[in-house]
Amino acid sequence: MNMCSIASGSSGNCIYVGNDDTHILIDAGISKKRVVEGLTSIDVDPNKIDAILVTHEHSDHVKGLGVMSRAYEMPIYSTVETINAVLRIKSIGRIKEGTFNFVEPDREFQIGSITVKPFSTSHDASNPVCYTLTDGEKKVAVATDLGKYDDYIIDNLQGLNGLLIEANHDINMLQVGPYPYYLKQRILGDKGHLSNENSAKLLNNIIDDNMKYIFLGHLSKENNYPELAYETVNCSLRKKIEERKIKMYVAKRDVPSEFVTV
Repeated sequence: MNMCSIASGSSGNCIYVGNDDTHILIDAGISKKRVVEGLTSIDVDPNKIDAILVTHEHSDHVKGLGVMSRAYEMPIYSTVETINAVLRIKSIGRIKEGTFNFVEPDREFQIGSITVKPFSTSHDASNPVCYTLTDGEKKVAVATDLGKYDDYIIDNLQGLNGLLIEANHDINMLQVGPYPYYLKQRILGDKGHLSNENSAKLLNNIIDDNMKYIFLGHLSKENNYPELAYETVNCSLRKKIEERKIKMYVAKRDVPSEFVTV
């Protein structure tokens, strides 16, 4: 299983997961040009993408969805509530009938040789989900826009070989920063985003001997720094990371991150 963050941050998200015969995008929150350039940089033909999995309808996850789907006739998978919300976004444009495939949290489905499992998350969107993906031997997940985590989230993130996990903000930076009060409360709330500190706490519950790669993703441009996110998580989990020789990266905002094979 291969994994690469083409873009990850509060301004746009698109993650590639695939193997030799199946190629999947999770979200398309950046322009078609950037998606294609990112895929080309990792030697993946955009025409061979088998599906786009959508986590939720916020613009940083669906901005390029319509253009990508029309250009490459990519099937789109998401919950019915998310799809209905996407269809109400005028900037998405017309999407061909039959493009959408409805999924349900906790019900697995197959795309080529990869089994996908959506699971529910706490976020201020229409029935949002995150995804785990496995080819039967290796398993990865993309888990952002969590708001909070609980035993259900922890259970769904067990036995992973690779993970992109949200580390959206530093709590102090957010609290003293320029955002209006209501927005700070939204981000800090149970339907907002995971802080660096809570990302580390969640990782502490799911790191095991299977884990080989971790990407810290969906960083806020205004309320975080890549170095700060990395150091916060690494300081909290240094022993576990070093003992298991886990490689941890911060997913880049504007260019593809490391391409890894788990």
